[in-house]
Amino acid sequence: MIRFYNGKVLTLKNGFEITDDEVWTDADKIVYVGKNCDKKADREINLNGNLLMPSFKNAHTHSAMTFARSLADDMPLQPWLYDMIFPMEAKLTADDIYHLSKLAFLEYLTSGITACFDMYYFPEETAKASVDLGFRTVMTCGLNNFKESTEKLEEYFIKFNQYHELISYKLGFHAEYTTSETILKGVAKLAQKYEAPVFTHSSETESEVKECISRYGKTPTALFDGLGLFDFGGGAYHSVWVNDDDLEIYRKRSIYAVINAGSNSKLASGIAPVSKMLDKGIHLAVGTDGPSSNNALDMFREMYLIAATQKLNDSDAASTDANKILEMATVGSAKCMGLDDCDIIDTGKKADLIVIDLNRPNMQPINNITKNIVYSGSKENVKLTMVNGKILYENGCFICTDIEEIYYHAQKITDRIKNG
Repeated sequence: MIRFYNGKVLTLKNGFEITDDEVWTDADKIVYVGKNCDKKADREINLNGNLLMPSFKNAHTHSAMTFARSLADDMPLQPWLYDMIFPMEAKLTADDIYHLSKLAFLEYLTSGITACFDMYYFPEETAKASVDLGFRTVMTCGLNNFKESTEKLEEYFIKFNQYHELISYKLGFHAEYTTSETILKGVAKLAQKYEAPVFTHSSETESEVKECISRYGKTPTALFDGLGLFDFGGGAYHSVWVNDDDLEIYRKRSIYAVINAGSNSKLASGIAPVSKMLDKGIHLAVGTDGPSSNNALDMFREMYLIAATQKLNDSDAASTDANKILEMATVGSAKCMGLDDCDIIDTGKKADLIVIDLNRPNMQPINNITKNIVYSGSKENVKLTMVNGKILYENGCFICTDIEEIYYHAQKITDRIKNG
């Protein structure tokens, strides 16, 4: 049992209220939130005035793409994807995915991220890497015309939803522009069979939407809805080039718009209309996208970029309240990923927690803590990251002991892919 005391607590259970409660965890759960607990702790952590809060969840990424970090920069999306990324991905092995994913998980921990929503190949190796490190991973499929199949998707869905408590799996496919209508209809049948949500890249670029309209006479969102893919909800990664009709489908189907401001800025894809989505009551979550397109796996940078780009897009400094963005990156992402027991600090919830160091220059003086996390916070403020009741990162150190081995394998794999 671990006791957190003598600090500030943001539970996100009651809005953005900050209390001086103690929080106790036992095994993988939060067992007490309040004052003057008479339990006996195995370890007591004096917060020294710092902030304990729910962790961030990365609602869209491709973890194993660490191999391509800064390997194909300063290129438009389509040439970047087809000329550089796809050919290099073809050289990856299952063992590569294991090591490359571990590297990403380490980076998530430094940013206070305790769970990622990963779309990639070789899910067995991703899951194993996640469990070995103690990280929480939700997976979905990059199914398209070239890789995987609807049969494989169903196999993964069944297998990885009973694999380990840290692992879960959602139905998904890569994108409209890489996936035939026949495959899309197959995924829709699975959604109906399992009454399950579906997740995909959608409306990331203007050209993507125009080409879809040319092929089908519909936007990607309207196409997916018409095929029944969103009958049980789901998520659309990026959601940049969406119109009012698309957003009405999002609202009606409870679709999560997963915002990736870093990647969309770097690839010049555009700015998702987050302020409009908030006004319409659209469900929102935050993801970093992969380390080859972002290139950082940094939730603080994502939150700041969402705030800044919305204000620029709307020509309004009052656009898009920072507290809403903080909620998107924590509660919103957790709900999107199906992690309903990891969203807030409350008795019975999973102990996925972080400590934000307020005793750093960028957090002083203290006026509005939650907004300052979005506008001034950085990875240097992550003092502790706990996943499923276990502290995996504390005071700049990882608990696992094979850090240099992880770096070694990642470099070796990258060198082979570049030179082979």
